[in-house]
Amino acid sequence: MTGLVRLVEDDEDLRAAQVQTLQMAGFAVEDFGLATDALAGVTRDYPGVVLSDVRMPGMDGLQLFQRLHTIDPDLPVILLTGHGDVPMAVAALKAGAYDFLTKPLGRDVLLAALNRAAAARALVLENRALRQASHDASDSFPELAGSSEVMQHLRAALDRIAEAEGHALLTGPDGAGKLTVARAIHRQGPRRARAFVHLACDALDDARFDADLLGGEAPGPRGTRQAGHLERAQRGVLFLDRVDALTSPMQARLAAILEAGEFWPAGAAAPRPMDVQLLASTTADLEQRVADGQFDARLFYRLSGTVLPVPSLAERREDIPGLYRHFLLAACARLDRPPPAMTGPVKSRLAAHGWPGNLPELRGFAESQAIGVTPFDAQSNGTAPGLSQLVATYEADLIRDALRLSGGNATAAMARLQLPRKTFYDKLARHGIRPTDFRR
Repeated sequence: MTGLVRLVEDDEDLRAAQVQTLQMAGFAVEDFGLATDALAGVTRDYPGVVLSDVRMPGMDGLQLFQRLHTIDPDLPVILLTGHGDVPMAVAALKAGAYDFLTKPLGRDVLLAALNRAAAARALVLENRALRQASHDASDSFPELAGSSEVMQHLRAALDRIAEAEGHALLTGPDGAGKLTVARAIHRQGPRRARAFVHLACDALDDARFDADLLGGEAPGPRGTRQAGHLERAQRGVLFLDRVDALTSPMQARLAAILEAGEFWPAGAAAPRPMDVQLLASTTADLEQRVADGQFDARLFYRLSGTVLPVPSLAERREDIPGLYRHFLLAACARLDRPPPAMTGPVKSRLAAHGWPGNLPELRGFAESQAIGVTPFDAQSNGTAPGLSQLVATYEADLIRDALRLSGGNATAAMARLQLPRKTFYDKLARHGIRPTDFRR
């Protein structure tokens, strides 16, 4: 492991020797004679590590470490000390310095310490990039936002799939957001500059399957050549939406193409190697269908290297108010209307309704509120919720707010609500609330 080292040493001869040693080992070196100069240009995104002497005129190595630690506590700072400075260096180590080395030191010891520090820095920056990618996904695709545990897991898995350019099978009910997840994987991955081809498998026809997938003559008297879905998705992403809707002949044909790893575009003189990231979605249990002989096993195992469950709204209930607010504000902005107040009946519906239609149903409800039309609620026989239901909804909201503010710490939430332990946990059970869902 090599990388970038910011070297701070006031002794010119020693600094020149260290620069030569590090460069010969493959490190890029930025060298400074004064600690104050070494601070310039260091930000939280600095991609290297710092190697500094302790005893220097003006700002010493410990003061430099303290300043760097303020900029980024995760920036590795290695201190070079004389034997008499060891107690001081140990104190710095406890304060967050990455390591300290005593002079004189051998080349191998120095390089080993720097390699460890460089690896640690690379890991920190990678993790930050992944977290930022998750935030970016939430910003670009608000349906994927939320603090629920299942959505945090989904966003992390989405990032890994995108980075690895791996095939994945997205499972979950209609309306859960599988198409949105597929688009987010494409947006987050290295193929983002290439095409995202959405293929609705339930709209395909056996007779035209090869022509649609591989290309052929367009229908009509002109007979112009039409690129197939695989050709359009080359070096990009092909999303097989509702792959369970493919007929048995289509399944077998697609499995054979994937097995070969190449395809023949219409009119081509030779096959083309297939460079496509395949994402597929299903609402069915494909593994059970394979066992029942209703789905091609070869195709299933090609597509299901990674299975990514996309949760229903019922599995991420704590995200529902935030999603509703997003849909409501979007509808009001589009209609140029002021957003309506969050009434008790609306809160009650958000908390108590099962949302079998998932995101489209919630979006439709928000849009109906934006235009001032409250849909008939069959579950309440068209009547407004009773007092007990409104009180229960309000109580559940207060408990969720307390847990959110305390980061999922039940003891802190109890103190905030001034509730005894038994009463607090009884209410958690009654409302189906889990403190772990609110941990940061």
